[in-house]
Amino acid sequence: MAQDGAGSPRDDTTFPRLLAAHARLRAGRTAIREKDLGIWLSWTWAQVHDEVRAIAGGLATLGVGRGSTVAVIGDNRPRLYWTMTATQALGGIPVPLYQDAVASEMQFVLDNAGIEIAVVEDQEQVDKLLEILPTYPRLKAIVYDDPRGMRNYPEKLLVSFDDLVTRGRAHLDAHPGFYEAEVDKGSPDDTAVMLYTSGTTGHPKGVCQTHAALVAVARGDVGFDGFDENDEILSYLPMAWVGDHLFSYAQALVAGFCVNCPESSETVMTDLREIGPTYYFAPPRVFENLLTQVMIRMEDAAPIKQRLFHHFLAVARRCGARIMDGRRGEVSLADRLSYALGDLVIYGPLRNVLGMSRIRVAYTGGAAIGPDLFDFYRSIGVNLKQLYGQTETAVYVCKQPDGEVKLDTVGKPLPGVQIRVADTGEVQVKTPGMLKEYYQRPDATAESITEDGWFKTGDAGFLGEDGHLRIIDRAKDVGRLLDGSMFAPQYIENKLKFFPHIKEVVAFGDGRERCCVFVNIDLGSVGNWAERRGIAYSGYTDLAQRPEVYALVAECIETVNRDLSAEAKLSGSQVHRFLVLHKELDADDGELTRTRKVRRGFIAEKYARLVEALYEAADHCEIEAQVKFEDGRTGTIRADLRIADAKTFAPVGAKAA
Repeated sequence: MAQDGAGSPRDDTTFPRLLAAHARLRAGRTAIREKDLGIWLSWTWAQVHDEVRAIAGGLATLGVGRGSTVAVIGDNRPRLYWTMTATQALGGIPVPLYQDAVASEMQFVLDNAGIEIAVVEDQEQVDKLLEILPTYPRLKAIVYDDPRGMRNYPEKLLVSFDDLVTRGRAHLDAHPGFYEAEVDKGSPDDTAVMLYTSGTTGHPKGVCQTHAALVAVARGDVGFDGFDENDEILSYLPMAWVGDHLFSYAQALVAGFCVNCPESSETVMTDLREIGPTYYFAPPRVFENLLTQVMIRMEDAAPIKQRLFHHFLAVARRCGARIMDGRRGEVSLADRLSYALGDLVIYGPLRNVLGMSRIRVAYTGGAAIGPDLFDFYRSIGVNLKQLYGQTETAVYVCKQPDGEVKLDTVGKPLPGVQIRVADTGEVQVKTPGMLKEYYQRPDATAESITEDGWFKTGDAGFLGEDGHLRIIDRAKDVGRLLDGSMFAPQYIENKLKFFPHIKEVVAFGDGRERCCVFVNIDLGSVGNWAERRGIAYSGYTDLAQRPEVYALVAECIETVNRDLSAEAKLSGSQVHRFLVLHKELDADDGELTRTRKVRRGFIAEKYARLVEALYEAADHCEIEAQVKFEDGRTGTIRADLRIADAKTFAPVGAKAA
């Protein structure tokens, strides 16, 4: 059997065939781990293959076959990953859903995908499905993994995972060769998974990706970064997100590396330190939170430790990135020696605390990352790079090559990718990871792909002379102020979110005379800041309206405005007025997508009174808003919000305003 350079099998054009090949090639190597009750449990490739066969047999007894869609809901769990492979082995299509979605959101996906069988993690997910069962009677079976709390559930459609496996083994015993025959029927052009978009501007759409596309991009990524069976990854991001599907599923089945599932979302940092992965992905917000925690802890450290930390941090910022990029010749001998000492006493222990001591490559994407944040991680020896892609391209468009990492780009086109920029400024691509179709949406499929076969990313950007792609904003969001100045809201929002005290921002200005913003403070960061200054507060709403907090936010905005004044195209988009919202933006309230993207249009409509107040002479505005609690109940928050002016600057070369 032929192999590629990374040691992954080449006779396998579908994921079940990939799994079978690994079970032959590296039967005794660890394929996946899960932490349960503080103990790491491991399964070899041979054991995983055996489990998948049994699950496939069990699903077959429930009626799953070619073309069936199976919902998969829960945190990152081995059995849920195996369920996806088992479903694919039968010719079915796994449809992972966001585990934190409320019942009504789940119902839309279930109905749209025609789900009849759901495999879920625990009682929480079972309860959501039972809640919508009266209005969605199409469900025939709900398979649950964790039996805790399920003893007294009388519903006949509930099946424990252990029972499913027992049924499956009996089915395979009664039908020798069944599983292998089903796998042989599979084609690389079959839909391997259906992943739903975040639904930023409307209902989510089911993106159908084939085995061929996902295997191709996984091989491209594995070759790009040299991943092999010796690598480790921590799988903690939602299984319904395309990134997790690529990194923790497709790439693992191509390269044969080990996937590690944390015990819970609360233990991710502890589990990260215990595993010490070699490959890591996190959105910018995670890297921001990690750095915020480090800085908060340093404020509690002894004075001598603080001085050492800040001294060597200055050394790292001065030369760490160049050392990381292999440009040691550009660094003086004194700085190289200082950096080596810093690595011994500060950077190495810090990487260990962050769980990044073994990382060979770390990626971030999905939103812009601040230059200071990006430079910090690279300066302390973490090979952090940026990537770019969408669900529809299987996150396979651009990556930053080693030695060519630039703060203001998302990298160069990956092997097999073509990029062009339309006259409108929209970035369009051709990629091996192109979607097969939007499920039952031929209109949307046709709208997203040009007549000559280019996918419309919806992002505005340009290719530089260095071959790197630079993204400005969503193409549809780039607008104009009344004076004709360019207005790129996401660009402004991201610049403000670089500050650890600011969690979310919503910018307004298209068709108006100036730019104004809503701000969400980071409760942990600002709360710690307030406590150190003896500022008492009763909760988020109280803290958000403190004059001292407004002054803190104003300082951040002033810094951003000064930066914008030096950018010719965006100097007119400086923030003139702002308010700090009385509540955190929440996906349960429809203000964010499940991937934490701001739904700007929805927010503008929901808080229209606040938007108008920003553009009036008022210095405060009363608001009453409905919120949804985790248990499904709704409530009302009332607040009187302050509105403040921000200092702006004339474009560079003119006098300050």
